[in-house]
Amino acid sequence: MTKNARAILEIIRHSSAHLTAEQIYLLLKEQNRAMAQATVYNNLSYLYSQGLIRKLSVEGYPDRYDNIVRHDHLVCRKCGRLSDILLEDLTEKLQHQIGVPMLSYDLKISYICDECLKNGAVPAERKEHHENT
Repeated sequence: MTKNARAILEIIRHSSAHLTAEQIYLLLKEQNRAMAQATVYNNLSYLYSQGLIRKLSVEGYPDRYDNIVRHDHLVCRKCGRLSDILLEDLTEKLQHQIGVPMLSYDLKISYICDECLKNGAVPAERKEHHENT
């Protein structure tokens, strides 16, 4: 593994946030480990392909990167905020149901975060209910 890939991996492993490539690039600059943005993207792609990090895709937002410790995510449908949650490991149940070798699964639960609720966001189910009444 190159020293650039190792530096990026360490940032992701030690972060509690779900960082974008640009955020990782800026953290590297702060640590005086500046590298081209293309190098960051290439190394993230390499680390992901090797199974050393997770890539989290949320529609309408840049990909974010996370450690591979088993956990799931809450995703705010309004602002895209990602929060870690620890639920029961469903690997065996899913493996039994699908009947083909499974590499992994990524559970993302959509919700509206407290901040967006405070700002007046209405969950889709409630919005539909209000429109029908």
